[in-house]
Amino acid sequence: MHKLFQELGMEVPIFGFSHCRDVVLAISKAGGLGVYGAALHDDETIRMDIRWIEKRLEGKPYGIDLLMPKHYVGAEAGGLSQNEAKVLIPESYTAFLDDMMTRYEVPEFEGWNEQEASEFAGGQRYTAAQAEGILEMAFNSKARLLVSALGTPPAWVVERAHAQSLKVAALAGKPKHAVQHRNAGVDIVIAQSYEAGGHTGDWGGMVLIPQVVDAVAPLPVLAAGGIADGRQMAAAMALGAAGVWCGSVWLTTVESECTPLIREKLLRATSDDTARTRSFTGKPARFLRTAWVDEWESEKAPPILPNPLHTIATRPYRRRIDHTAASGRLNPDQGAGALISKPVGQVVGMLNEETSVKTVMTRMSEQYVDVVAGLYAAFEE
Repeated sequence: MHKLFQELGMEVPIFGFSHCRDVVLAISKAGGLGVYGAALHDDETIRMDIRWIEKRLEGKPYGIDLLMPKHYVGAEAGGLSQNEAKVLIPESYTAFLDDMMTRYEVPEFEGWNEQEASEFAGGQRYTAAQAEGILEMAFNSKARLLVSALGTPPAWVVERAHAQSLKVAALAGKPKHAVQHRNAGVDIVIAQSYEAGGHTGDWGGMVLIPQVVDAVAPLPVLAAGGIADGRQMAAAMALGAAGVWCGSVWLTTVESECTPLIREKLLRATSDDTARTRSFTGKPARFLRTAWVDEWESEKAPPILPNPLHTIATRPYRRRIDHTAASGRLNPDQGAGALISKPVGQVVGMLNEETSVKTVMTRMSEQYVDVVAGLYAAFEE
């Protein structure tokens, strides 16, 4: 295992991303490094989750993930206020979304369209202003890794992290992005391929991983996208990766935050049932294909707005969908149940049973060893 991973306190080179604190803790306790996705949470939730994780870690390492993109509407000012953003959203979007809610019988609830805290506008924190709170909590935590899931970390972030012995990683969808990360001083580059869930580029892993490895050597590279078992882990390592970064595989574990409705949809989905779409964040991201995606791909849909305007425009309506779906009494193919989705990669077709984080970690590690041993044996014949 790479020396840096040993310094972090890892036992196996498996990094696991999740928005759920239970999953993060279980990954770290199983010998990997759990990374807490903070970008979807408000300050109080992040603060509470960090305390909860650190209280139970028993010295195991963990990381914190956030978004630090350079380009978005209002970037030159560090981000738009909600009022500034709403002025830029055409009325046609409200009409389209209102009609969608009516047709799918998604009811309103008290406070569904109230203005949220400024650091949480749109439900996804990615502007410089929105990231401030997360960064301060990360710098005051016991985390050992800070990760930028979108964008090259600013120089001051890398410098402050290193001054506190905090390692920095960043996701890259192309070799040129990986080089930008390396030049910014990151310690680990994560090559995220087209197959991945969430924000992703358009390069497949077999092409992306070796080119990123060559572009940033000798920095360690993690392979992300399309990895759910030891065979895929072995393939990634054969391409030059020093470890793997997994996200989708944890969604069907008993520890995950997924509701029974989402869990049911994930377990029955095939790899054809995902879509790389801009309909959730305004940027290309892979989600479980649902009626929401189909509606935004229809001819009657208005053009998708650039980030962050699209998230701000749709956020109140997605809250209505989530609130309705939380009742647990919905048909996954009708009403709000048909609209609700989840970021997930193409490996969803391999997630056919409910399992546990520890089981996933053990299976992946053991299968990896068996695959490598089999390859050695094949060459010796």
